[in-house]
Amino acid sequence: MPTYNALGLMSGTSLDGVDIAYCSFEEKNGQWHFEILQAETVGYGSDWKKRLEEAPKLDALNFMRFDAEYGSYLGDLVSQFIAKHQIQPQLVASHGHTIFHEPDAKPVGLTTQIGHGAYLFAQCGIPVVCDFRTVDVALGGQGAPLVPIGDKLLFADYDYCLNLGGIANVSFEDSNGEMIAFDTSPCNLALNHLASQKGLEYDKGGVLAKAGKLNSSLLKTLDELPFYGLSAPKSLGREWMEEVFLPKVDAVEDSVENKLHTICVHIARQISAVLPRSGNLLATGGGALNVFLMDCLREELEKREVELKIPSKLVLEYKEALVFALLGLLRLQGRMNTFSSVTGAKSDNLGGALYGGGMS
Repeated sequence: MPTYNALGLMSGTSLDGVDIAYCSFEEKNGQWHFEILQAETVGYGSDWKKRLEEAPKLDALNFMRFDAEYGSYLGDLVSQFIAKHQIQPQLVASHGHTIFHEPDAKPVGLTTQIGHGAYLFAQCGIPVVCDFRTVDVALGGQGAPLVPIGDKLLFADYDYCLNLGGIANVSFEDSNGEMIAFDTSPCNLALNHLASQKGLEYDKGGVLAKAGKLNSSLLKTLDELPFYGLSAPKSLGREWMEEVFLPKVDAVEDSVENKLHTICVHIARQISAVLPRSGNLLATGGGALNVFLMDCLREELEKREVELKIPSKLVLEYKEALVFALLGLLRLQGRMNTFSSVTGAKSDNLGGALYGGGMS
């Protein structure tokens, strides 16, 4: 069977930077095999971070300009990565950076990831697949999470797959063998918000959180937020964080350390609460590097007889970029890449807009 080489690009809500993963895929007898051949994260400078944070406030014309400029920026990163590693990817699959995510808005839902594919393609000269979420939202779905197709095809050895990015989400098969996935709680978005009050980008290793103490009143307030009582499919976005979650945290007079400690416990409790049976759980994403958060999660999972598994550093840090590379490949092959059982859309669907032609 042929081997396909693809670049996956991922920019998460926590604004750490752009993850770039060069991956190979091979399908044998219905089983997918992968390898992450090269990967790195290009951090955002203060200018890009500020502009991305302020993008929701732009007027329509300047927003379109920024979308194009950011696409060119991603294309330049791709070109530099290719030259540095002397590689020949057959496609680029770009998640882009989420600016708006309101799938339940009326009269129609919407989701917007900037990084226009035409400008990305023009800069790097390689076919680009992007805008993976919009078709699903147009079909009445949440447009998220999208990673479960990768969990099913690439990580079937695990009962649960957990991603700890800006927002935490989990995927698993239900008792009928149907994929279920949804956002469980905030994660790095909330933790980084507090760390910034100490002049830090993030709480490295969870050192500050470990030094804190539990604020039982804040924990109760967060655990009782209405989102946690909703049935899946459900997803979280920046808007919910800014309007609901962070105001609850900021209103409490307590130390940053105590708030970080409490939110780590909250995240772990919300993840554990949604797991229907015993098994093993693969944890990836930047949050999996937070030692204190992992200690909290391990303690909660033991109550559910679920074993925590943390993979190799490459998979831990670049799993989302890897899966978006797979999503792009499936799009080019004309194969479904989004589960309606996960998103709540009217039907399974094929997400992604193609720029620059097909794959040889």
